[in-house]
Amino acid sequence: MSQIKLAPNASGTGIFTIDSPNSNTNRTLSLPDNAGTIITTGSSGQSIPKAALPTGSVLQVVQGTQTTGTSTTSTSYVDTSLSATITPTSSSSKILIIMYGGTTDRIATANEAARFQIIRGASTFVQGGGNWYFSATATDFAAPIGGMSYLDSPATTSATTYKVQLQSRLGGAASFNTNSGGGSIASLILMEIAA
Repeated sequence: MSQIKLAPNASGTGIFTIDSPNSNTNRTLSLPDNAGTIITTGSSGQSIPKAALPTGSVLQVVQGTQTTGTSTTSTSYVDTSLSATITPTSSSSKILIIMYGGTTDRIATANEAARFQIIRGASTFVQGGGNWYFSATATDFAAPIGGMSYLDSPATTSATTYKVQLQSRLGGAASFNTNSGGGSIASLILMEIAA
C-alpha cells in the first residue's frame, strides 16, 4: 500500500499543526496523485497554474489604445495606430477580441463609407470589412464606430499582434477615431480564454 510521509525541514524551527474542527462526523481528505504546492487562503506570491484552470477561464488580458486619429483616401486597407499584442500560454487557447473605435467622420459624398477590419499578424483577416454608416445621399456627419468582437483561434504560443485597419469605399476621406470635437479614445482588448 502507499504511504504518507512527513518530511520536516532540518533548518526550520516553527511547528506546523494540523488542526481538526469541532465536528462529530468522520471526514476523509483525499490527496491528488501528482506533485505540487498546496495553496491556501493565506498564500502570498502563489497562484493556481494557468494550465490547471477550467475551460472558459480568462488567463490574461491585454489592451491597446489610440488617442489620435487616422484618415485615408485609400480604397485598400491601411493600418491605424490601434493594435495590441498577446502571447498565448497554450496553443489551444482562444483569443477574445473586443474593439471600440471612437468616432468616424464622413465627408458629404453620396455612397461614401468608411470600412474597418481587424487582422492578425500581417494579413490574416479576423473580423469586419463592411460599410459603416453608408448613405446614398451626400450627407456629412460624425458618428461613433461602436465595436467589433470575435473569438479567434491563433493556434500558437508566440507573440501575436492584432490591429485595426481602415479603408475608404470610394476614395474620399475616411477616418478612424477622429471628429471635430476631439477627445476620442479607441481601444482594442485581447483576452486569452482557456479551451
